[in-house]
Amino acid sequence: MAAAASPATAPSSFPSTRKAPLLSFRASRKLRVSAAAASADPPPAFRSVTAFAPATVANLGPGFDFLGCAVADASLSLGDTVTATLDPTLPAGTVAISGITSPSHPRLAERLSRDPLRNCAGIAAVAALRALGVRSHGVSLSLAKGLPLGSGLGSSAASAAAAAKAVDALFGSLLPRDGLVLAGLESEKAVSGFHADNISPAILGGFVLVRSYEPFRLVQLPCPPALRLCFVLVTPEFEAPTSKMRAALPKNVALSHHTRNSSQAAALVAAVLQGDAALIGSAMSSDFIVEPTRAPLIPGMAAVKAAALEAGALGCTISGAGPTAVAVIEGEEKGEEVARRMVDAFLSVGKLKATATIAQLDRDGARVISTSRLE
Repeated sequence: MAAAASPATAPSSFPSTRKAPLLSFRASRKLRVSAAAASADPPPAFRSVTAFAPATVANLGPGFDFLGCAVADASLSLGDTVTATLDPTLPAGTVAISGITSPSHPRLAERLSRDPLRNCAGIAAVAALRALGVRSHGVSLSLAKGLPLGSGLGSSAASAAAAAKAVDALFGSLLPRDGLVLAGLESEKAVSGFHADNISPAILGGFVLVRSYEPFRLVQLPCPPALRLCFVLVTPEFEAPTSKMRAALPKNVALSHHTRNSSQAAALVAAVLQGDAALIGSAMSSDFIVEPTRAPLIPGMAAVKAAALEAGALGCTISGAGPTAVAVIEGEEKGEEVARRMVDAFLSVGKLKATATIAQLDRDGARVISTSRLE
């Protein structure tokens, strides 16, 4: 039988589910159970709910740990899916993981723990149950991994976001969106550190700015609907654990590099709001602190970036901690050529095989894709 975890046994508490402004979210970083949740114990709205959460590109060049965006393809294969089901065989108020599959990545599923307190989806589900105040029902999770581990595409965040969304919807979608982000952040904190530049866009969609961590504040960055921004994601057969890539970061930064990075990050935010694809690409390519230390750890990365720009990409950088390289283009017309040149560069210079995906900006974030009614 799969291990079960209750909200009471999870690592920390959960915040008040107060209302937040439309584009700006503020919540306490210290998570605690709200008074409303403590007395709620809401009834289920469905027997089961399946939710999808997209891949994410964190940092976006100069925005280390405070900028990110969600990306997805039309088939929704670029992300993770979680089904949350009421399970009367479980102790009330607990979570269990009933199954893990990874159709596109053989053997990935067997690497993931089914202990809900050691699994990204499980930790987020427990946090969501706590926030909702659920005490009378057990929930089992089935996770379908569409993203590889250690790819720089927010794999852990996608699992956490889909789980939090599915559990919340199972009990009537009572949590505000900042509450969902905080549930997912519980998982990120346990797995890869306290950084929200993946989990925030995975939940909210689009571009998100993490304004501060103490207090925890998010700002969504709406971009014009007419912006046809596409992302060429090229992932080599090379795993770059977040912990290793963080360990490579400099402990001290020159004031001149800080100034240059700050100006580029500001330009990137302005470009998103204005819908200026060329400026987005240019700013993304202008990281003078993180990329120079991480790129040498990814075989062929410098050549891949050069190949993308030569093929007509507006910009290119490392997605998150890597090893995925992300190039931005406006429209899909140049996508295949940019992807081919990047894949070739990984092989010829880095001696790594790579796969490419052309994705679009995902403006929706985590969403319910199917439900099963109560009988």
